[in-house]
Amino acid sequence: MGSNPGRYPLRDNAGMRLKGILVWAVVAAVVALSYRRWGWPGVALSTGILMMWVLLYVNRLMLVIRRASNRPRGHVDSAVMFNAQLRSGRTLMRVTAQALALGEPVQPSADGLERYRWSDDSASCVTCTFRNGRLVNWQLERPESAAD
Repeated sequence: MGSNPGRYPLRDNAGMRLKGILVWAVVAAVVALSYRRWGWPGVALSTGILMMWVLLYVNRLMLVIRRASNRPRGHVDSAVMFNAQLRSGRTLMRVTAQALALGEPVQPSADGLERYRWSDDSASCVTCTFRNGRLVNWQLERPESAAD
């Protein structure tokens, strides 16, 4: 079970680990404050609200994955339009939802960045670079015949 069956090595991501710790700290603080203010009914209310938020997030994630599973990996209808709609700082999930397809992984680098590529039928492609799950830059590559 300790081996990585995927093509790319697993990396230790300190930013995501810190984010996870902060999320759990905020959850614990909300539950503790609700207990202090309203007692056990406050704990039930805050836990219910937090669980609803988690279910909404999971529901959105499953919707994105379900839509992406019906399309070929790394394919978009128009790479130029996809490129025009990208914005720095978007999450990988949001970019995947925008593309309506999972990205094709590009060779990993030692700098801790993740790169995915989406292409269309005209051989134009967009390569997106993510750091800590956020889009940091992207590049549109068009074939010579399409540029003329």
